[in-house]
Order: sequence, then structure tokens, then C-alpha cells
Amino acid sequence: MIFAIMAMGIYITYSILDFPDLTADGSFPLGGAVTVALMTCGVSGIRIFNLFIPMYILALPIAFLIGMTAGIATGIIHVKFKIRDLISGIIVMTGLFTINLRIAGAANVPIFRLENIFENPFVSHIFSGTLQPYTNIVIIFLAVFLCKSALDAYLKTKSGLILRAVGDNSQFVTTLAVDKGNVKILGLAIANGLIALSGSLMTQWQRVFDLQQGTGTMVIGLASVIIGMSFTKQVSFLKATTGAVIGSILYRACIAIAIQLGLSANDLKLITAVLLFIILVLSQSKKKKVNANA
Repeated sequence: MIFAIMAMGIYITYSILDFPDLTADGSFPLGGAVTVALMTCGVSGIRIFNLFIPMYILALPIAFLIGMTAGIATGIIHVKFKIRDLISGIIVMTGLFTINLRIAGAANVPIFRLENIFENPFVSHIFSGTLQPYTNIVIIFLAVFLCKSALDAYLKTKSGLILRAVGDNSQFVTTLAVDKGNVKILGLAIANGLIALSGSLMTQWQRVFDLQQGTGTMVIGLASVIIGMSFTKQVSFLKATTGAVIGSILYRACIAIAIQLGLSANDLKLITAVLLFIILVLSQSKKKKVNANA
């Protein structure tokens, strides 16, 4: 379900903007790098209006904002400098590799002994006794629910409707006297903010930051969104964001089943590639059938 937040970000770039944004492979570990940097800086938290906010909670919105800057960078390179969308993402993704290393301070940073959003006195008090085994899943579910609700609410606003229109009919947006380039930059910013937030949660859940943890993020998110879109087409009352969440869960379930059947964890990338290929072939076959019937 942590990947569900990332999948919602990929949904914005792939489904709404039709933008193959490889920045995701850099913005996912960016969220983790920012998180470990804040949690290991020697400050336990900050006090705002007599309310103490622990650093592990503060790391989540900061990771989102820093992730937005990565999306803005990709958008500016594409829109203002007229670089192709795919190349723009590759440029920022490549640059983020070094930036993430500098922020985290090392390629691998363990935080096992530090309090995090899943292990802290408040959570231990709330989830005690029989509820303790469900601590992680409840916290992650709440995070996914809040992100999904916020994204759904935004997509219903005027700005959100214009964002959706840019991917469907950019010429129509131009007739509204709206700069479609700026709208693309905004969409990329929100998408990468969500992806970085997902990376922050993943780092706190794993209790370690790994510089390579973002490898394949775009592929995982793409597979999740395609599965989710296929699912929501069958169940019309479900929103696309719900499909992204369901798709991410189904995708990871397929990976888990493959490993349970005896495939090595070292084959994960191969499993991912084959599964994505099968999903794309099936989706293309369905499109051809629909066009033939039409």
C-alpha cells in the first residue's frame, strides 16, 4: 500500500498528462534521503505554537515538498527549454542520484534505533495488546486514504480540471487562455511530491535508506496504474485513483505469488519486466477488440 501513493503520482504523469516521467526513479529515493537526513540531524523535532512535532512526522510533508521541486525541474527543462519529455526525466533522474547521495550522506543509512512513524511512544500506547500486529497496516492505510482523498478533492477543483484537460485536449486549454506548459509543470510537481512521500514512508517502514531503492519505480508504478485502469473499466463507479491503489496491491501480490512459487528474489527485476510485458499486451489486445467492435 506504500507503493499505492507512488502509483497515484504515476497516474498523474502517465494517465492524465501522457508524460513518460523517469524522474520517479530519482524522486522516490529523494524522499527517503530527505527523511534520513532529518531524522539523523540530531534534532528530535520542532515546536510550533506549543505543539511539538517529531522529526519523523515533519519529514513526510518536507519530503513531499522537496519531491515537488524535482518535478518542477523536469517540467521546466521540458517546457521552457523544449527538451523531449523522456529526456527531461532522464536528466533530472541522473542528477538526483548524486543529490540523494549528498543529502543522505551515504549510499546506505540505517535508522533502526530511531523512532519513526511506525514505532514511537504514541503509537505504542494506541496500538497495544491485540492491536499491535496491525500497527503498520493501519498507519499506511490512513496515509493512503489521506493522499487519495486530497488528490480526488484537488482533481475536482478548477485547477484539477484544467490539469486533466491538458492530457486530453491541450488545444482546448489554450483557448481558455491558460498556459498549458505551466499546468504540466504543476502536474509533474504534484506527481513527484507523492512519489517522494511514498519513498519517505518506505524508508521509515524499512528502517533503512538505500540509494538504489528507487530503481524500477517508474516500471512498478506503470504496471500498477495499467492494472488499476483495467480494473476500473470493469467497475465503472470506482475512481481512477482507487484503481491505482488497487492496481499497486494486485501488482505486489503477483510478485509475492511468483516468489512463493519458488522464484528467487534475485529474479525480481525479470519478474517485473515479464509481468509488465504481459499487462501491456493484454491491454493492447483489449483496445483492438474495442476498436473492431466500434
